[in-house]
Amino acid sequence: MAKELKDRKDVEEHLTWDLSGIYSSEEDYNEAIKELKDLAIEIEKEFKGKLNSLRNINGCLDKLRKVRELADLTGNYAELSLSVDHTDSDNMDRYMRFTNIMSGISSSLTFIDSEIMEADESLIDEAIKESRENQPYLQDIKRAKAHALHPEGERVLAALSGSLDAPYSIYEQAKMADMNFKSFTVDGKEYPLSFVLFENEWEYENDTKLRRAAFEEFSAKLREYQNTVAATYQTQVQKEKTIASLRGFDSVIDSLLFPQKVHRELYDRQIDIIIEKLAPHMRKYAKLLQKIHNLDEMTFADLKLAVDPEYEPRISIEESRKYIEGALSVLGEDYLEIVKRAYDERWIDFAQNKGKSTGAFCSTPYGAHPYILSSWNEKMGEVFVLAHELGHAGHFTFCNENQSVFATRVSTYFVEAPSTMNEMLLANYLMKTNNEARFKRWVLSALISHTYYHNFVTHLLEAAYQREVYKIIDKGGSVQGEKLNEIKREVLERFWGGQVKIIDGAELTWMRQPHYYMGLYPYTYSAGLTIATEVSKRILREGQPAVDDWREVLKAGGTKTPVELAKMAGVDITTDKPLLNTIDHIGNIIDEIIELTEKIEG
Repeated sequence: MAKELKDRKDVEEHLTWDLSGIYSSEEDYNEAIKELKDLAIEIEKEFKGKLNSLRNINGCLDKLRKVRELADLTGNYAELSLSVDHTDSDNMDRYMRFTNIMSGISSSLTFIDSEIMEADESLIDEAIKESRENQPYLQDIKRAKAHALHPEGERVLAALSGSLDAPYSIYEQAKMADMNFKSFTVDGKEYPLSFVLFENEWEYENDTKLRRAAFEEFSAKLREYQNTVAATYQTQVQKEKTIASLRGFDSVIDSLLFPQKVHRELYDRQIDIIIEKLAPHMRKYAKLLQKIHNLDEMTFADLKLAVDPEYEPRISIEESRKYIEGALSVLGEDYLEIVKRAYDERWIDFAQNKGKSTGAFCSTPYGAHPYILSSWNEKMGEVFVLAHELGHAGHFTFCNENQSVFATRVSTYFVEAPSTMNEMLLANYLMKTNNEARFKRWVLSALISHTYYHNFVTHLLEAAYQREVYKIIDKGGSVQGEKLNEIKREVLERFWGGQVKIIDGAELTWMRQPHYYMGLYPYTYSAGLTIATEVSKRILREGQPAVDDWREVLKAGGTKTPVELAKMAGVDITTDKPLLNTIDHIGNIIDEIIELTEKIEG
């Protein structure tokens, strides 16, 4: 049963992460900030106006790598502190001071890219040959040259970066600090409600009256903020359009795909094929849920129901470790060591408390170990979430060990492949541990309701909605709360095709995700999971050779494009085949769940 959330200060320490892995004290953090500022001043003094020789280009970039490393550590320290308690004014103050400092540093160092771009291309090519560590940075500069602004324009944009990133901060503050959810009452009994409690508990509640009442109260609170959040989002997309136009892109979509190093065709295909081909399978799954739970009608508020809620055991944090270590051991002893350290050394924040960011994420500061944010609810779904985030941890640990800080930024098109791969490995492992029909159905339904639903439905429908917003912005239009509600409702109705009732409040789902402030991120979940599904099947077929290929992919970091990374793992994402195979795989799992249900029910 959902409980009232604690204040952060009242949470048990063993449930929280230990940020001393980055800085052991505020004094150490402040010392690193001073070093960062001093180094930026030193670089500007030593190299500004002089990046016209091989020695100076690579000498400057060698020092810039240190700036990037310090900025990554200090930035993570400030952001991670805030993410677990948005109500703490000290955390907010530290974070805002950091963003202001980085705006100044970024502005002062824009001369680096501008001067290198003005250099003779043969000189840049020589610099690339001379330094493996600086190679990715220089290659990106060559690629970005066609869309670069005048040096003064780049300096001004960098100086404004803190302000330009404000929409995301405003959104998070509105969601985590200002939205004060009231408790709701069912049959005379009062129940607590918050963003975290709704998304971690009430959405999965088996009691229909409670679940739908929680959805109604949750939606009512979102509705109070829809115009403010819409105005914040309009500011975000208009900013993106303005920058896209300044840089010479015809479309904001093309501008946002540029850093992902993929073409528009891959983006559109991911959305269009899934909406057309996956929808029939998911409608069938929704009807199964309706039948199992004896619902009068299947509504949007019922989609997170479990196939067999009575069977799903409560999973403690320690029990989750047994499952995850067993599943991920296939990736090698060094990978397993990362998992063990994550538990032993408090890399993971399991707590549920007021002001904490919702959902889950993994931060991977260069020069320190990863950090995972979670809100542990003792459900099997949370084990899949943790396996997912440990996928990011393992991936970037390998990246950081094998690449310079300039080569660890993997395209967002690919970045969800290692995380979703771990969910597939967990399901494969669980299926081997028990052959009983009810257990198998439980695992398969967890795979559908968490792994595939989350990545191929929730995030994909976000992507479809997001594309419609950008089409409006590209034509010079704007979006307000009512328009965003209309777009979201149309996307949901198209996908569910009348099999699921899109009730009042469903249209407000666009207010729940921070992904819209991160460029074209939502569609990449299904892209990554498509690669992961194909590779996980290959591991089942071929064993160690497939694992070895995957480990090399994890080490490659940002040195390869998404197409190249997928090819290293044996998947050709330039064709429809992997996506169609994955959709068929999802359909087969749903059919197997239906067959097992018929068998169990006699």
